[in-house]
Amino acid sequence: MPRQQESAASPRDVATRRIPPTVWALGLVSLLMDISSELIQTLLPLYLAAELGVSVLAIGFIEGLSVAIATATRLFSGLLADWSRRNKPLAIAGYGLGALSRLIFPLATSVDQIVLAKAMDRIGKGIRSTPRDAIIAAVSPPEIRGESFGLRKSLDTVGGFLGPLIAILAMTLMAGDIVSVFWIATIPAALAMAVLIFAVHEPKTGAAAKRPAFRLSRSFRLNRAVWGVIGIASVLMLARFSEAFVLLKALEAGFSPSWVPLSMVVMHAAYGLTAWPVGRRSDRIGRTGLLIWSLMFLMAAHLTLAFAGSVSVYIVGTVLWGLHMGFSQGLLGAMVADATPDDLKGSAFGAFNLATGVVVLAGNTAAGWLWQSQGSQAPFLVGAGLSAAALALLAARGRSPPS
Repeated sequence: MPRQQESAASPRDVATRRIPPTVWALGLVSLLMDISSELIQTLLPLYLAAELGVSVLAIGFIEGLSVAIATATRLFSGLLADWSRRNKPLAIAGYGLGALSRLIFPLATSVDQIVLAKAMDRIGKGIRSTPRDAIIAAVSPPEIRGESFGLRKSLDTVGGFLGPLIAILAMTLMAGDIVSVFWIATIPAALAMAVLIFAVHEPKTGAAAKRPAFRLSRSFRLNRAVWGVIGIASVLMLARFSEAFVLLKALEAGFSPSWVPLSMVVMHAAYGLTAWPVGRRSDRIGRTGLLIWSLMFLMAAHLTLAFAGSVSVYIVGTVLWGLHMGFSQGLLGAMVADATPDDLKGSAFGAFNLATGVVVLAGNTAAGWLWQSQGSQAPFLVGAGLSAAALALLAARGRSPPS
């Protein structure tokens, strides 16, 4: 029996605040892909440093470059989604490329092969992020939009919680064989593709005829509210570099290589437990005040990790980092959706992802240089300063009204 497609705003869903099934399905896809990703990413910095002899500066550049590659595709995928008014095929292409990259990591024997695998993964992420967020925005009524984005983020972080746990177990059972763990990562990626293909449904397109015809020039004329959100997000992302540096800091704090993934378990537990309720609360009280809290958590995390000389202090830092993620990630997507007309959501999410990705490239490269030239404390201290600057800018902007 063919499945019915979801409408963009069911009155029953609005009345009962029921999260649309497609949002749950996309959350499950994110959960499975994040398990796969964390199985690789929590061990990759150690593999690069210990097995391939890569410097911390090079690791920072590789992390930043992978994000930059993703940004080169995000704006394009958003424009293409608005032009075609079809998001699911782009999402399948993006997730599919990420799943294929999982086969390269266990076969890689050199840095350039690792870079190729990360490039494929990041291009896939760049392609899929914009249409995925556009689907969520399309199927979610405005009254529960923050909750919907928060739910997807929470399920994503459940995967981020489970992936490192599986990595710890696998490393213990396989006597520290990182390559074998990389092979395990291919399984959840394949399951994610199955869920995406069979359980995610785009909203009906009958209303599309009422939308203005797609014009490329209009896509670059997003309103001031959208650019304001993009500007805030860019400053925030400059203050937060890749978690690869947090993982490397774990070794200094006293973790053995097999137990380094535990830091990601703790971080994603804090992230996952807060993203959904924070998103739901933002629907009632506005988003800006909660983002201010997120920056306070980030500044505290940077300062704690900078001086983390023991496992206990390091764990406190990772909890604070996870709280920052939970208080920021879902809200930013909801703010973009709030400020954008329906026919330009793909373009808006593409511009948002492009701008923040460029900032992440600069931030990661700078963090790697600071670590290598000034010591491991330096990037975290600079991050704390940038967090304080972003906090001042956001506080000056004032609270946003409830959506």
